[in-house]
Amino acid sequence: MSKQMTEMLKGTLEGMVLAILSGRQAYGYEITTWLREQGFSDIAEGTVYALLVRIEQRGLVEVEKVPSEKGPPRKVYSLNVEGRKYLEEFWRNWRFLADRLEQLHEGGR
Repeated sequence: MSKQMTEMLKGTLEGMVLAILSGRQAYGYEITTWLREQGFSDIAEGTVYALLVRIEQRGLVEVEKVPSEKGPPRKVYSLNVEGRKYLEEFWRNWRFLADRLEQLHEGGR
């Protein structure tokens, strides 16, 4: 992944993770695996886990500890009402930025 892509991803990864959680519950490794399957192969598990801690602290997700066949219980995350509101705001901001970037790409029209 290029440095430019890494920098762009930093600003959008939170929204991407919230979008994943809007469709289903997931734990950190599942999220990391899905992102890698989508082409974000350089995303480290530690990056996703740190982000999950931050969104948990901000009250955007519910966390349930689920027994694991191997090792300690897993923390399974799901989006709560506050997280859904935050994700809606993310998508509004994303659309605004994407529209303006497209205008610039087309020559500023």
